[in-house]
Amino acid sequence: MADDYPDFYLRLPNGGPVVRGRQTGEHGTNGSLRFIVGLGQPVRPDVVPSFALRVPSAQRVREKLLSEGRIRSSARWPGWLETTGEIVFNSSSEAAAVLKGRSSNGWTDWKTEDGRALADYMQGVWPGPNRPWLVRGSNVAGLDLVQRLWLPEGRVTFAASRLRQGAGQGASKEELRTLVEADYESSATYNQKLQLVEELHFFLSRMKPGDTVCTLSQGRLYVGEITGEVEQLESEDRRSNFRRPVTWQDMAHPYEELPEELQQRLSIQQDIVDLTSVQAVIDGLGLTDEELAEEAEATERDPSAEIPAITARRELELPVPEQALADELLVHDVEWLREVRDLLWDERQLVLYGPPGTGKTYLALQLAEFLGGGPEQVKLVQFHPSYAYEDFFEGFRPQEHPETREVAFRLTAGPLRELADLASREGNRHIPHFLIIDEINRANLAKVFGELYFLLEYRNKSVRLTYSGDDFALPPNLFVVGTMNTADRSIALVDAAMRRRFAFVELSPRTEPTRGLLRRWLATQGKDSEPADLLDALNSRIDEPDFRIGPSYLMKKGVYREGGLERTWRTKILPLLEEHHYGEGVEIEKRYGLAALRASLAHSAPEPPE
Repeated sequence: MADDYPDFYLRLPNGGPVVRGRQTGEHGTNGSLRFIVGLGQPVRPDVVPSFALRVPSAQRVREKLLSEGRIRSSARWPGWLETTGEIVFNSSSEAAAVLKGRSSNGWTDWKTEDGRALADYMQGVWPGPNRPWLVRGSNVAGLDLVQRLWLPEGRVTFAASRLRQGAGQGASKEELRTLVEADYESSATYNQKLQLVEELHFFLSRMKPGDTVCTLSQGRLYVGEITGEVEQLESEDRRSNFRRPVTWQDMAHPYEELPEELQQRLSIQQDIVDLTSVQAVIDGLGLTDEELAEEAEATERDPSAEIPAITARRELELPVPEQALADELLVHDVEWLREVRDLLWDERQLVLYGPPGTGKTYLALQLAEFLGGGPEQVKLVQFHPSYAYEDFFEGFRPQEHPETREVAFRLTAGPLRELADLASREGNRHIPHFLIIDEINRANLAKVFGELYFLLEYRNKSVRLTYSGDDFALPPNLFVVGTMNTADRSIALVDAAMRRRFAFVELSPRTEPTRGLLRRWLATQGKDSEPADLLDALNSRIDEPDFRIGPSYLMKKGVYREGGLERTWRTKILPLLEEHHYGEGVEIEKRYGLAALRASLAHSAPEPPE
């Protein structure tokens, strides 16, 4: 059987010598194909710091070989070690790891003289780079297969007890669909059969040696490497029909300590899940930046390229507002801005609420651009009564084909989906992104958010989307800021679900920073303070706080042209108060007009000294 394979070669790290080995057709202890390295082959003298964590079994094999003298100092290669006889390894990956002193994918690292990888000689192996997978085994028919079978025997299994013998590695999805339809005809629902076909295709055809496999058991995440092909057998209890050999790491990671984006993917309720989107996070588990850098150096990476596992763990940060920002926004105290920033950091969703004209939208945009580092990370959407989930997140919309000009309904992403996809891209995950929802209370929130309402509260979870069927989670670096006009709807009427998911910050003429905003703005413009006095007098006559008038109506250049103040008062402010007092018989001009307010200010002003 060994004659079926050519010789394979492995370059040792740091420009080291080349090792020669050969693949066998014999299976090792856990089903992997054994690999042989002959006499006088070079071995790296040291190992990377993560060696014992990444490949504990290879570390134990290396230490045993050293202690038995089967690997010793080399005279042929000064500063290196060499083998003193033929060594049979349990797998090609174990051989490569022992020789290189670090974790290694033998199926891709061992190559022929003309550069073909060992994997090219294996039947039914899916092409492409290696990827990580989640395979559930902690509750299979009431048993914890992880503790009972997978960890002790170095395996991962997938149950398909009704599937006939003969479904092997490399089976196409169409072949599996035919088998499942026949063998599960009356014992599974249509959706169950679809899911089984998908997961069988993952396990039999998409997974390959060198892939990372993750599983959860007893509140901990276990990580290993697939080291061989799939094997079909029938266990005594008919639960372990397909299995693959795996080298498991000794260290298990507490679930509650895992990064949030990894928890999101692990929460997907399927037996097998592709974890490629969080591969860099998994690669960095349990290792320091220094260990990752040493490991990367050992793989002879491009020194100018970033190490994905280190990039993925960059901390998300919201910059702390300084006095310069408070001065720019005319906020009375920088501590108020810092409190808003802290609320966003803790809650990730916040609503600025208050009467019209209090600067809610302006403040939300300016603060988001400061915290996110620029307008590119900020998207604004305005809610209205007819706004729906399909507008906000995703739905089928009529679109014209650019070539045929035919119109068809196609799945179209809304602003939240677009921003979430942008925020979750590699390289963007440490950069804050902001969605500003103007007039958030004018839409039916339960209708607009749909299943996403759940994600606002449980950020470490994912849900299955209504239209696309994708598993979706809100990126940790996505923040939502809403604005709410209390003249339209009192905050007391906001339902408990929204109150629980958002922090609420008031912007009201009765409190800072809004109360003194107009005076501060007038001072910066070098203008008289009379408009601020008039606004204060006006609001003192409005009993209901939610209907008091904000300063932004009087912070426009047109107000200070000739006749501008009177015109603004007549066309902007008094109509709001007429609507508020509709049907009450209040004489608006007499109570709120400029003449009445100026008279009251003149009457209350102290007499000038003689």
